[in-house]
Amino acid sequence: MSAAVAAPARPAAVRGPRGGALRWTALRALALAVLLAAWELVVRLEVWPRVLVPAPGEVWHQLVLASTVHDGVRGYSGHLLGEHLAASLGRIAQGTGWAVLFGTALGLAIGTLRPVAVVLEPAVTFLRTLPPLAYLSLLVIWFGIDEAPKVWLLLIAALPPVAASTAAAVRGVPADLVEAARALGAGRWSLLGGVVLPAALPEILTGVRIALGVAYTSVVAAETINGVPGIGGMIRDAQRYNQTAVVIGGILVVGLSGIVLDGLLRAVEHLTVPWRGRS
Repeated sequence: MSAAVAAPARPAAVRGPRGGALRWTALRALALAVLLAAWELVVRLEVWPRVLVPAPGEVWHQLVLASTVHDGVRGYSGHLLGEHLAASLGRIAQGTGWAVLFGTALGLAIGTLRPVAVVLEPAVTFLRTLPPLAYLSLLVIWFGIDEAPKVWLLLIAALPPVAASTAAAVRGVPADLVEAARALGAGRWSLLGGVVLPAALPEILTGVRIALGVAYTSVVAAETINGVPGIGGMIRDAQRYNQTAVVIGGILVVGLSGIVLDGLLRAVEHLTVPWRGRS
């Protein structure tokens, strides 16, 4: 009789990374189902009036109405839900894009040049502590009520995380790596572009993800002024008329689209810095 008995093979669905991913997906689906059931139960028990807490089905119905043409009405406020979302994403892309461009350059300067750090690092900290609504009114005075103040607000909100993470990443580049590059004859610009920036890239991408999240949290504030079309403008308009289901639906759309974009940034991070997290 053999000394070792082979263990029965486990089902393929529960082995390996794929099986783990399926289990986590199932757990998330279960948690979502429990949340929806609890929400529906609260509504049926009438813990709060329906005008304050509408049922999940009512929120879904409003999202469907906002996404279609019904009884001659096109979506919500004359725009489909996809158009509202596209307008907000366009503003977020502009604001975050400029913030990444200027924030990375500013962070590199702060991290490598001591005089620049002494002068500008407190300004970055100052901006990072300001809530967007604190300077929205000033931006409206300066730029009017069109697109400019919205993009500027998102830029100012998203720039500090990028600058701060870039500066910290540059300062954290191993000194022996820099000295080795200098010993091989690397000049200032080749050292910056060939050594410092690649070494700091993982933390810079983390700053970009944080900046995108800050821009998302600021978009509703940015669109309180002439924000239609825009998902934040839709939420603001629905709030004026106590359309709670539309407000909740808009919040869900913002959150879900934010999850999708964060997942895309994670994928970009895995492609550009595949060594991160590996020993």
